[in-house]
Amino acid sequence: MASENRLAGQVALITGGGGEIGTAIALRLASEGSGVVIGDLDPQKAEETAQKVIAQGGRASSTGVDVSDPLACEAAVAVAMKSFQKLTTLVNVAATVIPDGTVETLSLEQWNKALSVNLTGAFLMCKYGVPHMRAAGGGAIINIASQLGHMGVQGRSPYCTTKAALIFFTKILAQDHAHDNIRANSISPGFILTERSSKRVGGKDKARVINGPRHLLNRPGEPEEIAAGAAFLASSDASFITGTDLLIDGGYVTFKGRMTPEGKAVML
Repeated sequence: MASENRLAGQVALITGGGGEIGTAIALRLASEGSGVVIGDLDPQKAEETAQKVIAQGGRASSTGVDVSDPLACEAAVAVAMKSFQKLTTLVNVAATVIPDGTVETLSLEQWNKALSVNLTGAFLMCKYGVPHMRAAGGGAIINIASQLGHMGVQGRSPYCTTKAALIFFTKILAQDHAHDNIRANSISPGFILTERSSKRVGGKDKARVINGPRHLLNRPGEPEEIAAGAAFLASSDASFITGTDLLIDGGYVTFKGRMTPEGKAVML
């Protein structure tokens, strides 16, 4: 359950904020008292999320941002500063998914796109965000990685590689900026039931059937469950946590098996 004032006085900039996970995070942080700036490649989606926050009584602004573009990243941080005069929390959700393939079939353009959005995007947002977070007295960086950053999946080398690198990038961020009172942690979701993640298997109903049993809890996760983890890491409840990857994966990585209809765990 959200704590109404746990994040009072904070200001969060969320990239990928127009997607289902980004929207859930924005709504949760705002419900706990944080001002939120929603950035997304699609400015309309960013504004739609901002309006949802405002409708629930929160404080929000929006901006379009292509996280692979340094100037756009710098401009997004400037919007946060103009809107709220400070920045304490940076949540990097923005990511791209490349079609399945091997090194023989994937193009260099596809490989570079995954790197520029999933990894360099977080680097750029931190590059321009950290000085303002330092000026505010510190804060929290939360990078959304993936359970696939812990274990490889056939045919998905760009995504798995960038998410694994994002986890380790976060650990170095934590070391580099501990003296600035900036904590850096990542979250590795399991399969989260969103329109984008479900498209690969033909929709949410099929995704529940196919991907649910791959988790010990025998179901996919919900965006709100990732949002709860982000709110915790942004709060003073996590004041002694930095350089950590939080698996919110329903036991996916621990398991790597399949649950039977009877609820029995079967290893693959």
